[in-house]
Amino acid sequence: MHISIFLHIFIEKIFIREIMTNKFFSTSGARHAKIWLDNMRAPEGGDMNMKVIDLTHTIRPDMPVYPGTEPPQFLPANSYEKDGFKETKLCMFTHTGTHMDPPAHLYAGRTTLDQFTAGQFIGKALVIDCCGLKEGEPITMAQIMKYGEKSAQADFLLFYLGWDKRWGTDSYFGDYPCLDEQVMQYILAGNYKGIGFDVIGLDPIADENLTRHKQLFKEKEIVNIENLKNLELCGDDLFWFSCFPLKLENCDGSPIRAVAWWEK
Repeated sequence: MHISIFLHIFIEKIFIREIMTNKFFSTSGARHAKIWLDNMRAPEGGDMNMKVIDLTHTIRPDMPVYPGTEPPQFLPANSYEKDGFKETKLCMFTHTGTHMDPPAHLYAGRTTLDQFTAGQFIGKALVIDCCGLKEGEPITMAQIMKYGEKSAQADFLLFYLGWDKRWGTDSYFGDYPCLDEQVMQYILAGNYKGIGFDVIGLDPIADENLTRHKQLFKEKEIVNIENLKNLELCGDDLFWFSCFPLKLENCDGSPIRAVAWWEK
């Protein structure tokens, strides 16, 4: 993010504090400060010098969830009418919606999400187009190799299968393509921070042994992201990507806000 954005945030905080305490600004001065800040803000609906794409499904009570789990519950805790503000109690599994798995999801004593540094969740990503594959077909090195050196330069490999368009239908739980053994070995040999998919699992739903999950996390410090969306909007070149989870203690998984962005 540009230094100018950080500078603006810092100055804005100072102005707001001093205006509220009325220590240095007259009414006229405060009004002029507000005008200056308003002019510094990004245009409505946009970001300063950035193009941003949300890759995250919205968490809602009627959303698809992994077979055997329950959908999230939004329980009223406080209301405008009774308490003067709104607050909601949220009950859900840690692997709900667009979410992330750490090694501790499969192995006791391994790294939890809160034990990773924040840098684990941001970097350069590359979308691997696999949408031409039929149901049950494997994802092979043929899909990766067409990107040349870019696949090795990425911090995150995100596999686009087009299954986010099935979100909310029974077919979303169908026989989606999964990584073959050669691709698994390629990822394990690389220096990736994470991999991601627009399907509900790294393994087929029928694989209750979670073979690929176990293989990925056995010795690798890496994260796995599931239920992404909009990957087709990210192009075929490297881009900035972030996928920050909630910082929950001993966290075996967490919903994330996955975002792609480009500096203009």
